[in-house]
Amino acid sequence: MVRDGYYYGLVLLAAAVLVGWLAAPLWAVPVVLLAAFFLWFFRDPNRVIPEEVGLVVSPADGKVTDISPATVNGVRRTRISIFLNVFNVHVNRSPIAGVISDVRYQKGKFLNAMNSASAEQNEQNGVTVEGEGQTIVFKQIAGLLARRIVFTKKIGDTVQRGERIGLIKFGSRVDVLLDEAANLQIKVGDHVQGGASVLAYVNTSSINLGREQLAAAGGERKQGPR
Repeated sequence: MVRDGYYYGLVLLAAAVLVGWLAAPLWAVPVVLLAAFFLWFFRDPNRVIPEEVGLVVSPADGKVTDISPATVNGVRRTRISIFLNVFNVHVNRSPIAGVISDVRYQKGKFLNAMNSASAEQNEQNGVTVEGEGQTIVFKQIAGLLARRIVFTKKIGDTVQRGERIGLIKFGSRVDVLLDEAANLQIKVGDHVQGGASVLAYVNTSSINLGREQLAAAGGERKQGPR
């Protein structure tokens, strides 16, 4: 369980005892149920992380609501949007193994995460991970109910594929921006699990070749949220 769950749960259980003592035990029942919800909401189950080379795993639990082209720093990408409702596990994980090369936090609105405008206008944290011959950008995006994005890593940290890197409270969205040539393994409507579900396979040799060509032409630019 995420540590926050104990904070919420214990405070509410203490409140339930106080309410039951000052009023009547029956009045404490809703508070106890709310405490149980928070303890359940902040669950953090272990996952079996796939080990094949060149794959990208989901950074979050939820439903794939959109797969569409996007442009990041002038580079064409494929964007996968994953919607997390209040019943999903909200712990986020790294989609690949590598080094965190960029972290960009953006203040913003709290539109419904199902709204396409939330990808650009909502409060969000954009993270770039470079490793395994590829560069992946993913965004933790606050939703209508979410009021806090937690990210536990920093630029320069090394992460493993599927490693826990933060969470979003309480309903939210995560976008993953992949190389346009990635071989997608999911479709809109699919339900995915963070760290366990494979989003795509990437031909790392072709990506490395493309980078070498860019370097020969004058150098490669680091990609990340702008």
